[in-house]
Amino acid sequence: MPREPKPHAPESQDPDDHLIASNYLNGRYPWRDPAEQVPYGRVLLIAAKLKWSPAAVVVRLGALGYADIQRSEGPLPDAVEPDDALLITSVDTRFGVTPVDIDKTVSLRQIIESAARAERSPADVARRMTAYGYQVGTGARPLPETANPRDVALISTSRRGEWLGWGDEVSGHHALGVAQDLSCSPHFAAKRLVELGLRLPYTPEPGDERLLKYADVPGGGWIGRWGAAPVAHILAVARDTGRSPADIIARLSELGCQRPGGNATDTPEPDDLVLLSENLDGRLPWLMKNDVVGLQVRHILRAALVTGRTPAQVAERLATLGHWLHENANLPETADEADIRLLETVTRSYLDNVHLQDVLRSASLTGRSPADVAARLTELGYRLPDEVTYPDVLPGVRDA
Repeated sequence: MPREPKPHAPESQDPDDHLIASNYLNGRYPWRDPAEQVPYGRVLLIAAKLKWSPAAVVVRLGALGYADIQRSEGPLPDAVEPDDALLITSVDTRFGVTPVDIDKTVSLRQIIESAARAERSPADVARRMTAYGYQVGTGARPLPETANPRDVALISTSRRGEWLGWGDEVSGHHALGVAQDLSCSPHFAAKRLVELGLRLPYTPEPGDERLLKYADVPGGGWIGRWGAAPVAHILAVARDTGRSPADIIARLSELGCQRPGGNATDTPEPDDLVLLSENLDGRLPWLMKNDVVGLQVRHILRAALVTGRTPAQVAERLATLGHWLHENANLPETADEADIRLLETVTRSYLDNVHLQDVLRSASLTGRSPADVAARLTELGYRLPDEVTYPDVLPGVRDA
């Protein structure tokens, strides 16, 4: 079966004619088939490249044998600014470099990605495309007049190339997720999504900023899509804002957050934030709930020394706040610095067995004998399953 002849270069030697006829507007093969319709957007791209009027481009296309030229409903624009070529070029690169289709409503993605590429505001891009005869979709409000490169990620819903469209409803979970990916405030993400014409199940409020920031750490310390606010964060926000813990938790739920990691009581005690702070100073970083092995006994003992409570009282209050103690743990009646120093050397949890090497390590770090370490860890509830006779002195140390 004979092959269809390929389009050939125009007979003219004019470089402008070669650019007009080239498929990729670069003046080189492959050449565009004169039997195919010339898209309206291609006319505008040629005008931008050559700095001709679109009308002059149409005339020259006809002279080169391109008779079927797509038109917009309105008159041709007088000129096309070269910088506007990015706006007219489709951001969907699956089919190579192609102009935006005049017969379809311009997508929100096209506006946002064009704005990012051209470093212009979405509102400016929408105005320019409307001026060129394109039908631009609209949301509930005018597009932002400020440029922001994060907009592209805000409207992306998956790594598979799925995008939000004009007026789509998005969840608070989406706002939390993109904010986490961008390391920015979820409140900023929510506000910007609304400005882009998208609909959230809540109205962003300035107070959300304080509710959503639970720590000062790299990446912002914002509550993420799968994260939960520490109970101390709820109590600290309640103290600082005068809002009830129940009101704060309800608002965080509206914002798409998970339930807090603990029980935020409406009857806080004066030293709750001390008990719930890792450094026992009532400030960040807050104690995170451990749903696998529970509270560390050394935190309870340190908290007892700081607050004057007994270890049992500290454990009871922390349990009320949602932090549980493992059932194998045996709390001493009083807190002792020696126990705290010993527990700081233990890398095993109450779910693990403590073996000979673990005992010897703790003995070396504390200056206690292996037998003393093994006995005390057993009293505190750790499992030492090895049948070992532990020496009463440190290895390498002889009695005088």
